[in-house]
Amino acid sequence: MSDSIREVTSVSWFGRLTRSAGGIVFGLLLLVAMVIGLFWNEGRAVTTARSLEEGAGLVQTVPSDRIDPALEGRLVHVAGPVAATAEPRDDLFGVVAAGIRLERSVEMYQWVERQKSETKTKLGGGEETVTTYSYEKAWSTDAIDSGRFKQPEGHANPGMNYSSESFQIPQASLGAFRLDTPVLDRIGGAEKLSLDQGMIDAVKASYTGPRGLHVASSGAYMGFDPSSPRIGDYRLSWQVVPLGPVSVVGRQTGDGFAAYQTVAGNRLLMVESGVVAADQMFADAMTGNTILTWALRAGGLLLLMFAFSMIMGPVGVLADVIPFLGSLVRLGTGAIAFVLAVLVGSVTIALAWFWYRPLLAIGIVVAAVAIAVLVSRFGRKAAAEPSTPAPAA
Repeated sequence: MSDSIREVTSVSWFGRLTRSAGGIVFGLLLLVAMVIGLFWNEGRAVTTARSLEEGAGLVQTVPSDRIDPALEGRLVHVAGPVAATAEPRDDLFGVVAAGIRLERSVEMYQWVERQKSETKTKLGGGEETVTTYSYEKAWSTDAIDSGRFKQPEGHANPGMNYSSESFQIPQASLGAFRLDTPVLDRIGGAEKLSLDQGMIDAVKASYTGPRGLHVASSGAYMGFDPSSPRIGDYRLSWQVVPLGPVSVVGRQTGDGFAAYQTVAGNRLLMVESGVVAADQMFADAMTGNTILTWALRAGGLLLLMFAFSMIMGPVGVLADVIPFLGSLVRLGTGAIAFVLAVLVGSVTIALAWFWYRPLLAIGIVVAAVAIAVLVSRFGRKAAAEPSTPAPAA
């Protein structure tokens, strides 16, 4: 038997028209925000690229076993193994491991509400929406507030007594250099921690809850039967960022590292796991900047399309008096919104290039015009040449 409820709501044609008129205001605000955002993204991309180019030309690779006072305040690249005198520890459960960071992952078995809506337009422009709320049990790392459910009765979730948390050592060393929190925060590569017998015993000793406790090398389970979970049961596991070689690019400050302020505007402090050459680290950062730039461009264009769709929304609602006609009108306004989004987005990006990179932008325009002129002349020349008569049989 399905654990779900249905809710049917109706909106009149006039109510929909009023709501879509309000959408015009939201669409206009979103349009302005996306134009500003696309312009800002181009500036961010240019500033980041220039900063990375500047840094790549200044960075010096130095050995990790000694510190050269003459390089104080300069941009340096250091690579080598990380060493630490302390170990990250989860005091609540007594789990400790050799590494840079220990991460506790906690899940609780809870009720989850799923929502699915189907909307139909009726003759006359009114709209009927059928919403189905279904409930199922699932594991979640976040506490789900069952009081917000459409039907909280019979789907109550208890509060979470445990939560995911991270434990990091305050300091480590890279040869003669000191690694502080700003550098350690950038070291990733967490691996699943297998609990040894000492950790298993520590977890068991720390637990005083009413439910059963099952601990293995893979983690802990708080509940009576792991094969048949109940609402309020917990699953815990741990991950560790191990000690190993890292590569750092930053400003040498005493025996440590800080962000290097470039003339272009950005502050450079880069960290990668493993022994990575300086030129490769800057190449990776350039690639990341390019990917982020295109991702933000694509997101901005999609939101521009949505904004234009909101602005033209009342046109589709007006035509919904005859549902079939409304569908055709929406198809047309959707195509117009797409064209307008591409047009406005492209113009915004082009203007940003003229603002941030005028010489390059002018060069691209000149090259495009030259290609267009050459193609046009070639086309006219080909059209003017008389065709060769076919030989007589």
